[in-house]
Amino acid sequence: MKVSELGEFGLIDLLAKIANISPANQTASRQQLIIGIGDDAAAWHGDASTQLATVDSFIQDIHFSLSTAPWSELGWKALAASLSDIAAMGGIPRYALASLALPDYTEVDDVTALYKGMIELAQQSGVAIIGGDTSSAPLVAITVTILGNTGSRDKHILTRSAAKPGEKIAVTGELGAAAAGLETLNKQLQFDPEATACLKNAYLHPYPRISEGQLLVDQGVKTAIDISDGLISDLKHICKSSQVGARIEVDRVPIQPAVKANFGDKCLELALSGGEDYELLFTGNDKVIGEVKTAVSCPITIIGEIVDDKLGAIALVDSKGNPLNLVKEGWEHFITR
Repeated sequence: MKVSELGEFGLIDLLAKIANISPANQTASRQQLIIGIGDDAAAWHGDASTQLATVDSFIQDIHFSLSTAPWSELGWKALAASLSDIAAMGGIPRYALASLALPDYTEVDDVTALYKGMIELAQQSGVAIIGGDTSSAPLVAITVTILGNTGSRDKHILTRSAAKPGEKIAVTGELGAAAAGLETLNKQLQFDPEATACLKNAYLHPYPRISEGQLLVDQGVKTAIDISDGLISDLKHICKSSQVGARIEVDRVPIQPAVKANFGDKCLELALSGGEDYELLFTGNDKVIGEVKTAVSCPITIIGEIVDDKLGAIALVDSKGNPLNLVKEGWEHFITR
């Protein structure tokens, strides 16, 4: 069945039914919900904490291609991108609004798969999908809004503007796999089965560092950002907001092993500017980062230092201190490529 046959309100009813029967109904967020999908707005019982909100759009042939992204993974990833922004603030995601713009020939089964992909991640993240919008469009567009909070008023949030000279720069996890996965899909590359599956999954099925972001707050970190546009591009946001510079030792950047093994000299570029890893980039003194390493279960790697000269600039050096140049810094809309 096409969405044109089901109609807008039939599609809304179907998506509401999927959301209402999902196991995500058992989350604490769902229990606080008063009115969900089906009215003019959602309503829920509030709490005494700092509120957070973020929104991301995924546009066909800009952010994804239906030739490489299965519908269920597309739903997962659209939600993951917004959840990662809440993670980068050290927040707790609570509610999601998902708006879909679709060509009228879209198969209902495909939209159902997309929504189920969202719900799978929502369930794992303790998030309730409480509404959104549907519209006809020439291409698929998915816009996800996440509402969250800090849990209590006395907890600070992670920002881009609190980095200080002398602090170390660190990242969670490993980098480059998502960008390598996109290249693997676009060029139909084949490596050994395990590596190929690993890279594709990194691009299609990222998992936002929600609990890690909250632990950063608990351990005294003040500044963080998620790596969505590329490590260098996102670090520049911190440098500009904090009025500092940065020095990165590229040999210390944790590149995912499958990327190292299969992309040769290009692996560093993928790790530094590829983006969509949704790992957390943060700063702190040695004591704070040491405590973070103890508190979190994922790898934490120090890759450089915040400096007070060349405000907003990032210097890349090798293990001997020799400068390196990077042609591509990361993703940015409205730039001719």
